[in-house]
Amino acid sequence: MQRYEFKVIPAPRRGEKARGVKTSEDRFALALTNLMNELGAEGWDYVRADSLPCDERAGFTGTKTTFHNVLVFRRAVPSLSAETPVSNRLILQDAVPASPRLGPAESPVPGKAPAIGPANPNLAAE
Repeated sequence: MQRYEFKVIPAPRRGEKARGVKTSEDRFALALTNLMNELGAEGWDYVRADSLPCDERAGFTGTKTTFHNVLVFRRAVPSLSAETPVSNRLILQDAVPASPRLGPAESPVPGKAPAIGPANPNLAAE
């Protein structure tokens, strides 16, 4: 069974300027093309575009629902199978040491409380 990882990114909201690209539709298409080519070079396959609701704050106590356009990409996750060479697998040589555990807190030793007054006793005489 093939496993995938997914990446969801906001869709571009503005086009990109370029020589020979005049209309806003062409600029938007260029921005989308560049984004998809960048992710495709990293191994991501385009799956779909969605417009999804998002509840946002409006004022102190109110909320409003807005919609965000996102692009969904996926790429195959290599599975660890018998055919995968051992050199490509992540192997921990040493176990990660556990953090030290602290024991129960000890109750304070009964004694005299510090005297209350000025920090410098010479100032009290003046």
